Amino acid sequence: MNSNDKVALVTGAGTGIGKEVALALAGAGYRVVLAGRRIEPLHEVALQAGADRALPVATDVSRPESVDALFAAIQDKFGRLDVLFNNAGVNSPRASFEDLSFEQWQNVVNINLTGSFLCAQGAFRLMKAQLPQGGRIINNGSISAHAPRPNSAPYTSTKHAITGLTKAISLDGRKYNIACGQIDIGNALTELSARMATGVPQANGDIAIEPMMDAKEVADAVLHMAGLPLSTNIQFMTIMATKMPFVGRG
Repeated sequence: MNSNDKVALVTGAGTGIGKEVALALAGAGYRVVLAGRRIEPLHEVALQAGADRALPVATDVSRPESVDALFAAIQDKFGRLDVLFNNAGVNSPRASFEDLSFEQWQNVVNINLTGSFLCAQGAFRLMKAQLPQGGRIINNGSISAHAPRPNSAPYTSTKHAITGLTKAISLDGRKYNIACGQIDIGNALTELSARMATGVPQANGDIAIEPMMDAKEVADAVLHMAGLPLSTNIQFMTIMATKMPFVGRG
């Protein structure tokens, strides 16, 4: 099956990395389902992708009923799903660990972890039932799946958990020809990360400007992962700005 016959779902598709990945997939011939909480940005991405190749669906990934409606729309429109890019995520306001509220913690867990689980489960069920059977799930892990930034306990915890989710799906999906991998992204320039170019806290307490990379490079990496035959899987990929302060002591 070539990419012109394949269907991909991107969550958090209205902005940032999700938008770039959705456009890259559409440009490669995929029919793309765009999921996100706000429908207006999804319609804008759909226009750029080509309205005949994109299906925008307003979705709150933290709510099971909303995710169920998303996959019902995919089933109704396309009848199958070949690729899920599990990308939707949020961070909490930067606060000292002891000052984080339960609501701040819960919001990040609900969207980053529970949302990823619900979307992966919906994709898994559809990929298991369809003919030909199988598909690929790509989870957005982040550099924070390896090492935290200061005052980022909720985000870091959920991204470490995504690694466990990726491994579990990868194992459980084998018998259904479902591949699951993870991409860990460091310092891609988007609306949300632009502040890094003006200075962010470091582990030693300093504020430093960090090098950034073009988010289109991330989209190309995801496109490569998505395009592999299901007999091959990139289990984990780290893509980052070459000079960001990740490798080393800080």
